[in-house]
This record gives sequence, structure tokens and C-alpha cells, in this order.
Amino acid sequence: MRKVVTCLAVILFLARLGVFLYPWITEVISDIEADKAIAKFQMTAEEEDEFSKLYEAMQEYNQEIYKNRQSGLSDQLSYQTPSFDLTKWGLEDNVVGYITIPKMEVELPIYLGASEENMKHGAVHLSQTSLPIGGNNTNCVIAAHRGYRGAPFFREIQRLEEGDEVFITNLWETLVYEVEHTEVIMPDESDKIMIQEGRELVTLTTCHPYTENTYRYIVYAKRKSTNP
Repeated sequence: MRKVVTCLAVILFLARLGVFLYPWITEVISDIEADKAIAKFQMTAEEEDEFSKLYEAMQEYNQEIYKNRQSGLSDQLSYQTPSFDLTKWGLEDNVVGYITIPKMEVELPIYLGASEENMKHGAVHLSQTSLPIGGNNTNCVIAAHRGYRGAPFFREIQRLEEGDEVFITNLWETLVYEVEHTEVIMPDESDKIMIQEGRELVTLTTCHPYTENTYRYIVYAKRKSTNP
């Protein structure tokens, strides 16, 4: 009888320990996956001479959505399907770069298209917004969960204040942006994430308030400088 009681006590202890450690374990796994995706992207970027035509195609895409006033940015479904195909250049994993936010202590790969699958693994580029290569008349919108299965992602987004830096690394360079201001909007206010005439922006977005999906928390950041 004592052995049975002891076994039950051990099982109960291990179960409680598992519940306690689950968020930490899932965060570690998420960090490892993100680091692998970024490391693979960095190795790909070393072959940048092969991607000159890709850069031109991305520029053309940015110019086109600016000219047509982002006409495809009409509903949430338009965010989910990638509006640019990287597979033509052999980039099968759909990673277009990575974002580093020192104030939030996060570094995440950026996947094209805000599909549910992509958002499990890191940050995503909202389709029908500017691709993350900078340039006049651009606004690259990047979204992430407000935490996902223990991984923080954009959970600490409200820590960002005016002047904080956001780094976007693509295949060619690292773009530096500086936070201007924040705003809380409704999910369907697409006009709040549109390209602004004559400006070069990155906009971060996630659910708000934390653990709910009622609003969107928006961080606007303007281009500051470039680190080769």
C-alpha cells in the first residue's frame, strides 16, 4: 500500500512539475526554432550576389503597391496569402529577413504572409504592405502573436517608447528604425497601416489587450540609418 501511495505521490509531483515547467520549455523550443531559421537565413544572405534580381523585383513590388494605393489590402484574408513569391529564387522556407528589438529582448524570423502556420514560428510580413527593404514611400507592416505557447514574441510591445530602435535585417543590409509613437486601433482599420506619402516606415502590430483579441496595438517607427 505504501508503494502505491509513494508512486501516486511521485506521479502527482511530476505532473505538477510539468505544468510549472511547460511555459519555460515551450519558450526554449521556440527560441531554438527561431535561432535556426535566422541562422539559415544568414547563411543564405552570404550569397547575396545571387540575389540582385530579387532585390529589383522587391523594389518593383513596393513601387507597384504604392502606385495602386494598396488596393489588395481589403480584408484579413489578404494578409494571410504571401503577395510575393520567394521560391523563384530558391528561398523555400519563406523567410524574408529577421527583426531585432533590443528593448523587448526579441529576435524573430520574418515570414511572408500572416497565416496561422507562419505566426506559430515568429513574426510575419502582412501581405499587400511594403517588403522589408526600405525606400521612400514604404511602410512594412510586421505582426506577431502577443505571446504564443510560452514564447514571448510581441508580448512586451508596450515597453517600446519614442526613440527605441527596431532593426530589420534582409538579404543585403540591416535597416534601423526609431519608434515615433504608438496607437490602439480596431482590427479592421486598414487605413492605419497604409503607406504614408514621402515616408519610410516599419509598423509593428499585435493583439491588444494582452491575452485578448479585441484591438490591435500599433507601433510606428521611422527609418533612422543603415548598417552595412
